[in-house]
Amino acid sequence: MVLGRIFEDMCAQMYYRGKMFGFVHLYNGQEAVSTGFIKLLNQADCVVSTYRDHVHALSKGVPARSVMAELFGKATGCCRGQGGSMHMFSEPHNLLGGFAFIGEGIPVATGAAFAAKYRHEVLKQSSPDGLDVTLAFFGDGTCNNGQFFECLNMAQLWKLPIVFVVENNLWAIGMSHLRATSDPEIYKKGPAFGMPGVHVDGMDVLKVREVAKEAIERARRGEGPTLVECETYRFRGHSLADPDELRKPDEKSHYAARDPITALKKYIIEQNLATESELKSIEKKIDDVVEEAVEFADASPLPPRSQLLENVFSDPKGFGIGPDGKYRCEDPLFTQGTAQV
Repeated sequence: MVLGRIFEDMCAQMYYRGKMFGFVHLYNGQEAVSTGFIKLLNQADCVVSTYRDHVHALSKGVPARSVMAELFGKATGCCRGQGGSMHMFSEPHNLLGGFAFIGEGIPVATGAAFAAKYRHEVLKQSSPDGLDVTLAFFGDGTCNNGQFFECLNMAQLWKLPIVFVVENNLWAIGMSHLRATSDPEIYKKGPAFGMPGVHVDGMDVLKVREVAKEAIERARRGEGPTLVECETYRFRGHSLADPDELRKPDEKSHYAARDPITALKKYIIEQNLATESELKSIEKKIDDVVEEAVEFADASPLPPRSQLLENVFSDPKGFGIGPDGKYRCEDPLFTQGTAQV
């Protein structure tokens, strides 16, 4: 959780220094959800995220330097600089992407869960521990979209090994959750499809972990999906371009007082699991990791022009490669009259 918080704070600094471009959505305040769920997964398990995906990537094991380099648009990023803030992807870590449009990742996650069941039951390729599990993360604003309901139905119908994780931070950009849905208790939509629906305090990592453990183990045993609503709160605006003027100050201060990192630190000290100095030593090591990530990203090269059209067309020879066998974007005239690529 501390890595996620320090990393995101550094992202804000780099964004305002002009090192990052486009929209950047930070995860501050929601760290208990990512840590509570993803740290229970195996390497073969999958995570599907949203546009607020940096910390999900870190939790799944993607190195901080690879995530930072991607945010800088550099060739050493986890997507070679082509994904950026909202499209983190890492095949080795089974991070199946961040998605810019809400609800876009839920069908992908459902497909990944179907593939896991097919491998297990038809191809007999799964591990002895059971099925590979997929976590689908999305926000409260997504839960009024059609993909959400369609995929809940399909997942339950086929008993897919998936956990639908709603990060309900109470606001869909500037729209209050209470004003946008007829029944604000999202977890109740699970039983309507025949699956368990669970509500948990998303500001308490230990409570999240307890609920996550049960849901993941249930999926791994082949007993089907679970819908988990984690009530949480983002400490910053919707994105770094959002002045965050719509939420009331007393609401923000109420949730700031329930900071999940502060709460866990208090618990650790009270239970004599670590001392204050030991925790500060850990934070110092994390500071160094994030500082190194920035230095690595800043020193990394930009992607070559020849990479521009890769992974865009199924048949790159139809557009991206000219008769001479070279990428058309390498021709100086290719970008003439447009912004420099």
